[in-house]
Amino acid sequence: MTGIIVLIRHAAHADLGQILSGRTPGIPLSDDGRRQAAALAEHMAGQDLAAVHTSPVQRARETADAIRSVRDVPCVTVDALQEIDFGAWTGRSFAELDGRPDWTDWNRDRGSARAADGETMAEAQARIVHHIEQVARDHAGETVAMVSHCDLIRAAIAHYLGLPLACLLNFDVDPASFSRLAVGDWGGRVLSINETAS
Repeated sequence: MTGIIVLIRHAAHADLGQILSGRTPGIPLSDDGRRQAAALAEHMAGQDLAAVHTSPVQRARETADAIRSVRDVPCVTVDALQEIDFGAWTGRSFAELDGRPDWTDWNRDRGSARAADGETMAEAQARIVHHIEQVARDHAGETVAMVSHCDLIRAAIAHYLGLPLACLLNFDVDPASFSRLAVGDWGGRVLSINETAS
């Protein structure tokens, strides 16, 4: 049996594109983000969801809560969907990080670089893929939405496309977008990437 996994990137927040928010607590959705989450929720209202799983980060939980407001399904907070541990880079502006050798290495080769005092993309990829495959087994024949973060979703998609992590920046995963996977004991297949509700 096959499970359908809908990978959802959280909606926008005020620091988007300016600061590497990472796992910083207390970053809510912006007004635009709340509008994006509402549009996403309206779209998901027509989906037959068995559950919503979410990263523990506030912006992801708020996005998941918007979906739950229109779909009365269990919502589970899952550490495997947590943002990458960016370690010492967390909370720094992209302007501040630009030009640092370790940041340059990270963006040049996601396949081998490690975030400063944090985790590697391979470690992050392993945890989200393990969770996806466990959920697909537990929810065979059903659809589960998972609210996570841009690079985590890219890592999962890259895994099922057979792409190396060095190619992670070759496709976009926008705020409040969703990408669909079919996953079973036979493997997995990418059904769509970076769809939006609008």
